[in-house]
Amino acid sequence: MRQSSALSWLVRCAGGAAALLLACQVATAWIGAALQQPAVTTRDGSLITLNRYVQEAVPDVALVGSSVAWRLKEEYFTRPRVRNLALAGGSPLTGLEIIAKQPRLPKIVLIETNVLSRRVDGALVQKFSGGARASALFLRPVRTVVAAYENWSHAPPNPAQVRAELEQVLRQPPAEFDNTVYVDRALDQMNAEDPTLATRDNVARIKELIADLERRGARVLLIEIPFSPEIEGSRFVAITKDIVHTAFPDPDRWLTIEPPHADLRWADGVHLDERSALIVVRAIEKALAERGSS
Repeated sequence: MRQSSALSWLVRCAGGAAALLLACQVATAWIGAALQQPAVTTRDGSLITLNRYVQEAVPDVALVGSSVAWRLKEEYFTRPRVRNLALAGGSPLTGLEIIAKQPRLPKIVLIETNVLSRRVDGALVQKFSGGARASALFLRPVRTVVAAYENWSHAPPNPAQVRAELEQVLRQPPAEFDNTVYVDRALDQMNAEDPTLATRDNVARIKELIADLERRGARVLLIEIPFSPEIEGSRFVAITKDIVHTAFPDPDRWLTIEPPHADLRWADGVHLDERSALIVVRAIEKALAERGSS
């Protein structure tokens, strides 16, 4: 009798679990499988951005880079079809490899060249390449329902509100935060590091990917985001610029931007603050417009 009761309990649990998964599957079909849970960490945000890139419509402009370009948030751009695939602590090559492995390409790919000494993240490239997106299908319905609840309870501000807030930031004067300690620390690190070997390897691979992307119809442009004057004079920056500009001497390969340097501020000499990132984004959009890039 006791064994029969236990078996009955097990059958009821299995039936309940199956019914729950079926309900979640119906919810997934109704809501859509691409719904994302809100980001909690920087890594979460990067994964969500990459997932959106491979699942949603191909953007007009895609930006790849390191944490330097990561500060240029998508909502800072006035044009709607922009995706920023820059990875905090990562390599521009990771985003570029992911873009190259998709069947359709953006019209324009911007490659930030400030930091090219980091290795490609092979795990991310594999995760977001080709048929790799079919992973974790079993739990997708549950995740979709959870994501729907999270997005409903923490709805993002509407675009008009975001635009008004950003305009308010631009109207503020430049910050006067004393970042000397952080600049000195970053400068010591960038004078100590020799990026030569890794940068040469990455530049060689970038050249191969540019040739492939442009053969398939994309336009690829390189971009340098301003550092503070102290960091611009570092050994790391000098070596990186020498390697990159030697490999890409054609001025037409570069998207030259001219933000007002006197208005720019950095948290540590390397990473722009919010207002400065907005200014740089406006300079990027102006440079693209002048080149006739829609």
